Amino acid sequence: MKSIWKVMWVVCCLSMTVGCGTNPSKNEHVKEALPALVVNGTQLMNAEGDTVVLEGVSYGWHQFWPRFYNASSVAYLVNEWGAQVLRASMGVDLDSACYVDKPEFGIECVTKVVDAAIENGVYVIIDWHSHNLRQEEAKEFFAQMATRYKGIPNVIYEIFNEPVEDSWEQVKAYSVEVIRTIRAIEPDAVILVGCPHWDQDIHLAADDPIVGYNNIMYTLHFYANTHGQWLRDRADYALGKGLPIFVSECAGMEASGDGPISPEEWRNWLDWMQRHSISWVAWSLSDKDETCSMLYPSASSEGNWKDADMKEGEELITSHISSKYLEGIKIGTVSKISTDSSNLTKSAKVTPFVDFQHIEDVLVITQLKEVPADSDSAD
Repeated sequence: MKSIWKVMWVVCCLSMTVGCGTNPSKNEHVKEALPALVVNGTQLMNAEGDTVVLEGVSYGWHQFWPRFYNASSVAYLVNEWGAQVLRASMGVDLDSACYVDKPEFGIECVTKVVDAAIENGVYVIIDWHSHNLRQEEAKEFFAQMATRYKGIPNVIYEIFNEPVEDSWEQVKAYSVEVIRTIRAIEPDAVILVGCPHWDQDIHLAADDPIVGYNNIMYTLHFYANTHGQWLRDRADYALGKGLPIFVSECAGMEASGDGPISPEEWRNWLDWMQRHSISWVAWSLSDKDETCSMLYPSASSEGNWKDADMKEGEELITSHISSKYLEGIKIGTVSKISTDSSNLTKSAKVTPFVDFQHIEDVLVITQLKEVPADSDSAD
């Protein structure tokens, strides 16, 4: 039996839409000058005042998965998966290959991804991936990055991945110091500020935000099978108080990064982010034996990933190889993958995005692809 993977592109938790019809990257194989980003109220915008919603992929900790930190994987994520933003997660203080022990290695990995993202015409987040306050090390690192990428509109700075035990007062004081360091070199780039308790206590930042600096956003992280309506309520409170939110890390499984995916809650989160025009990045491009890793160890380090390399929980959209339907129509989420009896092909069970028991909106396809009469493409 022919595998369903053969007739659709698999896009790991990406639908790639941009608010107000604005597409910041055409994802073509050419270098483009991207518009600078600004923060206006709760919204991320371009210089023309259009709301921008970025959707993309986060690399895993650099010290554990350095093999993916290369220009070829970046090009594949941009040109084949349609990523509009990538996140280079530099692991600060875990394992002997972390930044504090091997800073040159961390900078090498991060800059490979950042340089390639710039070359491929997409935005890129430089992520200080830590759970601990390391103010002096962070200031030194971000001074280097701001100097290297000064004036380049692609670059976004995430100055503290996930505070855990620190209070908002401590995180705020740290953030002000790091922001001051960046702003002394780079006056305009968007800066993402972490919140206590794994980026879930965003209500605390809303009650006492950082003042005196422009283009600042606050990060919210969720794992759909753990974080539900209560966290969306908390985020709604923050938005209501005017706090701009960027979801710099999210996924569909439990907060541990493992366990089953909740398609229903993942859909709820996608709807919520779309409703509020919030940018988001899916975790993670890695090959660990856990649900949140998008790839298996069999995957190439440089992209061109095969069906067997990718995991359950990914979204399916119509592909460019269909002779009938336009590319990019969302179909559903892969909920189960099984090997066929021949052991040569795989089949997938797909959970449709449409809840047929509660249909409120209907998409009517009025335009089909124009294909030459002698085309032999399959549906």
